[in-house]
Amino acid sequence: MTGSDPGRTRTARTGTVLAAGCVLWRKSPHSADGTEICLVHRPKYDDWSHPKGKLKHAEDALAGALREVLEETGHHCSPGARLGTVSYLANGRPKEVVYWAAEATDGEFAPNDEVDRVLWLPPPTARTRLTQPRDRLLIDALLASLPTRSPSEA
Repeated sequence: MTGSDPGRTRTARTGTVLAAGCVLWRKSPHSADGTEICLVHRPKYDDWSHPKGKLKHAEDALAGALREVLEETGHHCSPGARLGTVSYLANGRPKEVVYWAAEATDGEFAPNDEVDRVLWLPPPTARTRLTQPRDRLLIDALLASLPTRSPSEA
């Protein structure tokens, strides 16, 4: 999806909030065959979610997703497969968030006003820590997109 995508322009005119994010992952430093997923805690909502945020005017969705990951987690990342779009109501307005898989490459978290904590968790633990059930499906999509994984990650 790009800034010139006709579907995006049409959606923006309807009042839908457009956002993008990533399911940020890394190879576990604790297990040779494990994967860890980064979750962010937003004190304003007291929730745990994947890093995401609203797109700036005419911003490409993938560029916005990578920007949000860096702003919220302090990590640069390498984008992978597009995982899909999650739609829901936020403060009474429709919201669409496009997600990608993204492998963390480097960086370091520093707490800020928007995100005060991050956790790197194995997929089963991340799935139960997420506040919104809709976000759990993104973990399944991420794991399906990775080339290989151990049975303990499913």
